[in-house]
Amino acid sequence: MTTVFKRTPVLKDCPTHYCPGCGHGIAHRLVAEVLDELDIQARTIGIAPVGCAVLAYNYLDVDMIEVAHGRAPAVATGMKRTNPDKIIFSYQGDGDLAAIGTAEIIHAAHRAERITVIFINNAVFGMTGGQMAPTTMLGQVTATTQQGRNPSNGQGYPLQVSEILALLPGTVYVERCALNGVPGIRRTKAAMKHAFQLQMDDAPGLSLVEVLSPCPTYWRMSPAKAMKWIDEQMSQVFPIARLKG
Repeated sequence: MTTVFKRTPVLKDCPTHYCPGCGHGIAHRLVAEVLDELDIQARTIGIAPVGCAVLAYNYLDVDMIEVAHGRAPAVATGMKRTNPDKIIFSYQGDGDLAAIGTAEIIHAAHRAERITVIFINNAVFGMTGGQMAPTTMLGQVTATTQQGRNPSNGQGYPLQVSEILALLPGTVYVERCALNGVPGIRRTKAAMKHAFQLQMDDAPGLSLVEVLSPCPTYWRMSPAKAMKWIDEQMSQVFPIARLKG
């Protein structure tokens, strides 16, 4: 019998804690595949966030550090500067990177830190109960916007992090992808691989891959409908595109 699918060696063999249909499991797999294919597992250090992916170190078989909420780019900066031969990446959700961690990611990019950032955007605070995040869509119902996000109520607009970072001279590569089907997953993997390769090549700046990722639990829809919602709604506000590099 021929094996056509197996666990990549950079993924640990353990049960998942993620909700059914969550995109984090796919994203973890893609990161693991890329690290394996680039043969950098032994010299990679990951920075785990606060959020649904707080237990990322349980899945990825590389050295990892758990940091305070939003501080991953700051810690990644220190790790890279003191270990320039290592491959350093942070894995962050939108609540971590685009809310409390906005200053850290902006200034890490502004300083042209030579790190890789995997930014998972599911438009909601998932870990704490589905509250509105900076990336929540207009009209989107969350635990704290039960009539839908409305800027007229002082709730603001979706924050487009990638567009902001692409304007900074300290970024060398910014791309937004989506886990909305096989083509999107393949594109996401290619983007991640390119981002890590840039760091391996000592490219002079920060690389970031934003990944639109389903959260069926707090979007209050089935996993299949969540994939469709990314296509029909989310990608209209957060266009799939290589924004820089």
